[in-house]
Amino acid sequence: METKTKVHAEAGKQDLTITREFALPVELLFKAHADPDIVAQWMGTKVLKLESKKYGSYQFETTDAQGNVVFRSSGVFHEFVPNQKITRTFEMELATAQTDLFGVQLEFLDFKKLTDNTSRLTMQIVYRSVAHRDQMLKMPFAQGLNRAHNRLQDIVIQLTR
Repeated sequence: METKTKVHAEAGKQDLTITREFALPVELLFKAHADPDIVAQWMGTKVLKLESKKYGSYQFETTDAQGNVVFRSSGVFHEFVPNQKITRTFEMELATAQTDLFGVQLEFLDFKKLTDNTSRLTMQIVYRSVAHRDQMLKMPFAQGLNRAHNRLQDIVIQLTR
């Protein structure tokens, strides 16, 4: 399977850059990050809260088959410009013991129209330290993100039919 989502991590830096081109108009790509129903579908998680606005907050939760919480994340939107950009924090609140290693991240999402039917998402994620960033990269982070982005595109395309 082709990995369409690209992760670039420069040695010795505490950030990484993620890019992905989508066969979606920029408005739909942005909506997939702002609409709670769509976010829940492509992320495969329960959206407990999603206030898609400047100074809004969010909280997501994923459970296993027995209903036990295995992942919870939350954050605050610092910038929210429809169809252009989102600046937010991201923090894992509960999961395996090793997630405590990552701390709070700062995420810059930039949405760019390429054509009427294609767009690009560029994410810069800044970690507390190089060690935190490198620990994240040891996990199957890129593969999981690529699968999620594939679902995002498939789900949003179906919504337009």
